[in-house]
Amino acid sequence: MRAWIWMTPLLLAGCTGSYEPKPLTPKQAAELDKALAGKVPGEKMSCISRVPQTNLTVISNNVLLYRVSRKLVYKNELIGSCNGLTRGDIMIVRSFGSQMCRGDFTTTASPVSGMTSGACALGDFIPYRTPKE
Repeated sequence: MRAWIWMTPLLLAGCTGSYEPKPLTPKQAAELDKALAGKVPGEKMSCISRVPQTNLTVISNNVLLYRVSRKLVYKNELIGSCNGLTRGDIMIVRSFGSQMCRGDFTTTASPVSGMTSGACALGDFIPYRTPKE
């Protein structure tokens, strides 16, 4: 019993590792630059509304774009890497209410087999807007 008491801090320390996302490939960076061209980043937001329906674009296994309109796109850098997104796996977001928020748990699954391929969480949402002229 005493062994568990002194091992608890070690076990908890092992769960607090840091995550370093893979850098974007040149092709992914070019796609991101093209999607955000002419737009200006705003302040990070913890949550965005699910309504109106947004168009999801996968840039990499840890970078997503939510297009609300021609003038507004939200960039989300996932916490962790949802393996399989770049090969076309389905993203399943577990959130409650009418908003998607930082920390909402996400899994990916193969559309053919239904097998889970990755798990991550949503990060902050950074709005990119076309400036008013």
